[in-house]
Amino acid sequence: MAHIEQPITQTLEQNYMPYAMSVIISRAIPEIDGFKPSHRKLLFTMYKMGLLGGNRTKSANVVGQTMKLNPHGDQAIYETLVRLTKGNDALLHPFIDSKGNFGKQYSRDMVYAAPRYTEVKLDDICVEIFADIDKNTVDFIDNYDGTMKEPTLLPAKFPNILVNPNQGIAVGMASNLCSFNLKEVCETTVAYLKNPDCDILKTLIAPDFSTGGELIYDENEIRQIYETGRGNIKIRAKYTYDPKNNCIDITQIPYTTTIEAIIDKIAELMKQGKVKEISDIRDETDLHGLKITIDLKRGTDADKLMARLYKLTPLMDNFSCNFNVLIENVPKVMGVKELLLEWTRFRVNCIKRSLAFDIDKKNERLHLLLGLEKILLDIDKAIRIIRETEHESEVISNLMDGFDIDESQAEFIAEIKLRNINKEYIIKRTQDIENLIDEIATLRSTLGDENKIKDLICSELKAISKKYGVPRRTTVISADKIEEFSEEQYIEDYALCVFLTRDGYLKKIPLTSLRAASDQKLKEGDELIFSTEATNKSEILVFTDKCTVYKVKTYEISDCKASQLGEYLPTALKMDEYENVKGIAVTTDYSGYMLFCFKNGKMAKISLSSYETKQNRKKLTNAYAGSSPLVKMFQLTQDLELAAISSIDKVLVFNTSSISVKATRDSQGVNVLTLKKSAVLKDVIKASEAGFKDINYYKTKNIPAVGCFLRDEDSRIQQTKLFEA
Repeated sequence: MAHIEQPITQTLEQNYMPYAMSVIISRAIPEIDGFKPSHRKLLFTMYKMGLLGGNRTKSANVVGQTMKLNPHGDQAIYETLVRLTKGNDALLHPFIDSKGNFGKQYSRDMVYAAPRYTEVKLDDICVEIFADIDKNTVDFIDNYDGTMKEPTLLPAKFPNILVNPNQGIAVGMASNLCSFNLKEVCETTVAYLKNPDCDILKTLIAPDFSTGGELIYDENEIRQIYETGRGNIKIRAKYTYDPKNNCIDITQIPYTTTIEAIIDKIAELMKQGKVKEISDIRDETDLHGLKITIDLKRGTDADKLMARLYKLTPLMDNFSCNFNVLIENVPKVMGVKELLLEWTRFRVNCIKRSLAFDIDKKNERLHLLLGLEKILLDIDKAIRIIRETEHESEVISNLMDGFDIDESQAEFIAEIKLRNINKEYIIKRTQDIENLIDEIATLRSTLGDENKIKDLICSELKAISKKYGVPRRTTVISADKIEEFSEEQYIEDYALCVFLTRDGYLKKIPLTSLRAASDQKLKEGDELIFSTEATNKSEILVFTDKCTVYKVKTYEISDCKASQLGEYLPTALKMDEYENVKGIAVTTDYSGYMLFCFKNGKMAKISLSSYETKQNRKKLTNAYAGSSPLVKMFQLTQDLELAAISSIDKVLVFNTSSISVKATRDSQGVNVLTLKKSAVLKDVIKASEAGFKDINYYKTKNIPAVGCFLRDEDSRIQQTKLFEA
């Protein structure tokens, strides 16, 4: 086959765009009735199979029939069915009454049985989903091969879009709708229909999930979700403490996680030694429901342990809301009020179409009965016309002429059985005329008044709430009442020494261990360049030659002995390739300053607090200026005298108090050592360690200054100390 070249733009337009649109419109994003196409096709198939009431049928039967509308493999259809069942527990109000093993929403490993073993039928709530679908309430289209008709939407009597959760990932967009309590949704919709400016937060308290749990209520966050359709909801597991067996029983977990994910994470923490209060954890889920049991060691405070586990495991998780819904084939992210507005429009249209259908049917009936009424005037004449007509084909036309009626009325009269051609039958039938006229007038009155239609919707919602409403499963607790867990509360604090080598090895050695053996083991050719005393709750700032600082808690680094090489920082901190450690600072409260000395003779004095972050970030860029190479850095708790040495052996001794503090981390600094021609700053050391006989000779009161040449009287040994420090 010949190879045909095609421009990429043409490929995207002709091949990729139709696929992307198909995924968005026909697969992944739910519509205003609360269903994706796969859900709708499956439920409509079950409706046409007569499964709304009666006995269940094998799931395999439903899957096979659904293939007439949904051209997917049986496994994909069955997975859709599983999620809609009572047995799976994924929905607050399941649409399918099921028998057999359908797995569980809250379990990753609990596999559902094959479709040949399970049985299903539509749940009672589907009466409200399919209400009046045969009355032209929604549009029908051809299925994929044009052999059947299927609805484009289902005429749901309640805002199902809010009641049951839905998640979908399309091309370039996604949708994630949380579920709300049916009673609260119905009450909110009624309040909204009566007053579109109502505060829905008063009736729609918060999302409600089928797996229960505790929702940490933040009014601002909830209001943002209700207004914009985007935001995060924090949900945590619900537990009880059993003092008799000294164990914690977790009975409800966040909707977004699974039993296995929780157990795996806790087991990992136990293995790492980060949670030492737990002796065992196991899954005790049975026919009575979910249950994770955590056995505790003697003396453990269960509430404090759970506060830690909420922070460290999926026992507390976020549900990320993204209310992206298809409205007339256009995806749109909407808040709750906008969703209610669109659903109201949709539902009003359904009712109008249903009313118009009823009016048409009653008009047809009235028209036939008005023809029958004319027969009442002269039954004998009607019989005579039929008897005296020679050909059957002429009966209708003769009746039309004889009584001045149209063809449909004549057909209706001609079809009446001989036994019914009596006055009593005809009077009974024609008595319905007045009732029909009144009913049609009432229907027309409702059809022409949108307020009456909204009243009708309100009465339907109240009835649905009363019939199907259930109490909230997810408990709402105020964020103010949540005890914030700080991991440092549980970290053992002790004195230690931190050592840094030129090659980037960091040693954290407890003082008790250091006293026992102080000889430091180093890699061949390596040397110590920094050491300081600290505690296990200090924070270490690691500065690199890429103008970056990495932040690490001291307790996150393993203790080591002097006889060990220590932690190799580039690997431990996942530094970039060819990134090297230039120095470190150790702090507990971010007091003091950092002094950066650059090759061009400038120095920048930066407040250490500028490296402090509320978000506990591990990496900060632009940690210092990169316009000139960094020669030396100092952590200053107080001002001191330093000696700056240039490449032509000029020395300047100055006090750091003369350098002003800069607000920004990447400040270029100020001129300290004025350099001549091609000279550069070579080194900076503490003046007290320089070994100068007359240190005042090199001192200056004001900076910048050129410094003085190194005196001959300063010995070679002192110079060696100066340049090798």
